[in-house]
Amino acid sequence: MSVSAKAFTAWRQLAAPGESTADLCRLAGIKRSTLAQQLVRGKVSESTVVRVARACDLEPVQALSYFEEYSGLAAGVRPPLDAELISQVNYVSILKVLVARSEGEDRMPELSAYPHPYSVRAWFDAVDPGDLRQRLAAATGVAPQNLSAQLQAGRLSPELAVAAGRLAGVSLASGLVVTGVLTPDEAGWPLQGREQALFRLSASELVLLARDRLEVLGKALRKMEHDENRKQTLLENLG
Repeated sequence: MSVSAKAFTAWRQLAAPGESTADLCRLAGIKRSTLAQQLVRGKVSESTVVRVARACDLEPVQALSYFEEYSGLAAGVRPPLDAELISQVNYVSILKVLVARSEGEDRMPELSAYPHPYSVRAWFDAVDPGDLRQRLAAATGVAPQNLSAQLQAGRLSPELAVAAGRLAGVSLASGLVVTGVLTPDEAGWPLQGREQALFRLSASELVLLARDRLEVLGKALRKMEHDENRKQTLLENLG
């Protein structure tokens, strides 16, 4: 779901009343042709709103909340759960933490940046009480197979990410972090939140976490290998 072009035009006049469209695009790092195409289609992407908000020194969450499609977003921002924070630590960093702890090191290893390639799926699984897919599909009208395809590909549209957060009872901005629309800071995530959440895990919990992440990685690699083998077989048969 993008936001209404008409509403964007009204908001843009409030956000930067003295700036021309060309100047605003330059400040926001947006191609003028890209914005023009979005306005012609009648739908402006969330990323465009966020980039304009940043260029105007406005809080992106508040900016998105201006639009009907994201009304209530700012009011629904709250601190992330430990499970959400940990979901944004990739398997390499988890293994580093596990090794450091097993060797008795007190210092937390530097964690990789996020979102990572499995951020969306990891976050969704972390906040899923067990029936989130079914409830999300029913609430949004998105076909379950389309939702599964997005998650399998490591994607989730911004409106589905917000809807998932609402149904799961977590911060409405969290899904926009893992999908890359907002930065963690813009969504109110603590600077050292991931490190603190990992520190609170027991040794056994950390080992089980590493096991689960490696299992997910193994499944993904097996699927890639299977798809590659099928592709190779098809090419050989055609040849």
